[in-house]
Amino acid sequence: MNLKNTILHTKNLSIGYHSKKKTAPIASNINLELYTGELVGLIGANGIGKSTFLRTITNVQPQLNGHISINHKLLEDYSNLELAQVLSLVLTESVASKNLSVFELVALGRQPYTNWIGNLNAIDIKIVHKALQQTNIEDLKTKKCFELSDGQLQKVMIARALAQDTNLIILDEPTTHLDMYHKAYILKLLQNLAKTTQKTILFSSHEIELALQLCDRLIVMTPSEVITDTPCNLIEKNIFKTLFPEDLIIFDVSTKTFKVKT
Repeated sequence: MNLKNTILHTKNLSIGYHSKKKTAPIASNINLELYTGELVGLIGANGIGKSTFLRTITNVQPQLNGHISINHKLLEDYSNLELAQVLSLVLTESVASKNLSVFELVALGRQPYTNWIGNLNAIDIKIVHKALQQTNIEDLKTKKCFELSDGQLQKVMIARALAQDTNLIILDEPTTHLDMYHKAYILKLLQNLAKTTQKTILFSSHEIELALQLCDRLIVMTPSEVITDTPCNLIEKNIFKTLFPEDLIIFDVSTKTFKVKT
């Protein structure tokens, strides 16, 4: 029994797509729990269903079967406004409002709490400043978002999620378009935020080796099942040998790295 509070729980979850003619499942029988203060990586090969999983647990698309609960409440029982107060989402799509300043974009995270005009009160402004501080971008607050590098803009989007002040933050491939240093920087930042804020942070990524080093737990999507465990336990179970065809890439258990077969 984990003493931490359960933030997200799935039971017998099946994900995929409905059409008029047929149902196309991508993954079935997904049973997992995410707890407070955890950094969790979602990994798997291209096309395995990571984005579908994230879209399903954030109510962007319906599940095929099973149940999803956030804070012990079924996902379908949340209104859109209620869901925005417990779950924040950072997507890979480019920001539509790049003409906003950094402060203005981060302040959009307060929308679930402001009045219909969107006026910020003193508490909202304090929370926005704290989010800027937590992501080390206070010096950028007056810059326009179109002036930022990809790495800076990713930090702004994380700050906006922090300003939304939810128990659960979900990021879809937050290190896309970043160089090696900034990939490591962003994931290390997420690790620190999970520990210091006690928020649950789930992200999908192709940076498996970084995720192995920095995550508390991993959700691994394979062609046959979805498994969640600590990185060490997953390595002991030889799970990473099943991720890719072994004709080209092999996982070296001793170094915890993938290597090209020679």
